Amino acid sequence: MCGIVGFANFKQNLESDSYKNVLSNMMYEIKKRGPDEDGFFYSNNCMLGHKRLIVVDPAGGKQPMTYRNSNNSFTIVYNGQLYNTKELREELTKHGFEFSSHSDTEVLLKSYVHWGYDVVNKLNGIFAFAIWDNSKQELFMARDHFGVKPLYFSIIDDGIVFASEVKSLFKYPSIEPVINDVSICELFGIGPAHTSGNGIFKDIFELKPAHFAIYNKDGFNVKRYWKLESKPHFDSLGTTCEKVNFLLEDSIKRQLVSDVPLCTFLSGGLDSSIITLYAANYCKENGLPPLNTFSVDYVDNDKNFKKTDFQPNSDNYYIDLMVKKLRLQSYCYCIRYSRTCQCFRGCYDCS
Repeated sequence: MCGIVGFANFKQNLESDSYKNVLSNMMYEIKKRGPDEDGFFYSNNCMLGHKRLIVVDPAGGKQPMTYRNSNNSFTIVYNGQLYNTKELREELTKHGFEFSSHSDTEVLLKSYVHWGYDVVNKLNGIFAFAIWDNSKQELFMARDHFGVKPLYFSIIDDGIVFASEVKSLFKYPSIEPVINDVSICELFGIGPAHTSGNGIFKDIFELKPAHFAIYNKDGFNVKRYWKLESKPHFDSLGTTCEKVNFLLEDSIKRQLVSDVPLCTFLSGGLDSSIITLYAANYCKENGLPPLNTFSVDYVDNDKNFKKTDFQPNSDNYYIDLMVKKLRLQSYCYCIRYSRTCQCFRGCYDCS
């Protein structure tokens, strides 16, 4: 998962113990997002923090990451995963860039150095990141196309403050948890849905999906870089099936790049079964250990199950089909009266 926090302003010198403590307190609020590693960046006008959950390149993917080019330096904090890291690295190598790691963080940072604001149009993945350009004295922030990764911010008198979670922002002086009347009406009126970009608290916003933001001495500017388009579909059934198969396989396998063990959550439904199928095939094709899957069951679930035309068999039936067909290593969490225990598949009556 990972988490990022930071703030920038041009009216005060941030390199003081008081601001370092603020950054540390903000980091503490999102400690569960990154239990493996902490990282800090300090400068006169910008401070950045990162909580890391290690997935790729434990040694080479440390953050905040700084790249020095000529007389300038760029520092990034990043939460996400790029699915086209390999292609970007190959393209950047042709332009003279060298890499000291195989982390997507280094690729993303150097992509920004090369393409600037247009980097967002090069990315395939899920992301929320901030980059401090020391020469420009500018903070660049961006969020992925569908807003999978969160990024909240607040503009205050002396600058901008941002974080992966709202509660971190409250650790910054002058930011208070004051309810926004309009937003609370939305919450009660239409449930979890809300006006894009707005939050529950006054003067706290989210960077909208498919948007990037620039903060410098000229102020704060937000721009949209992508919009979903609807187009007519004229392909035959056969061609459509081929394209869907390609898109599923490509999107799932791109998300399986990892330096830690892989697993899937197998619930017995169509979505998780399709993902598990492609993931299991990927493990076999690349000489990896059999895929681990995890499922949830309730004691006496099969006993009390009532079939319908919509669901003629219980979830367990379909889970077992997948496990046996693909020869998976599968684990089940059985739940009885709010107590849980871990067991292998088949142990549905554990106590």
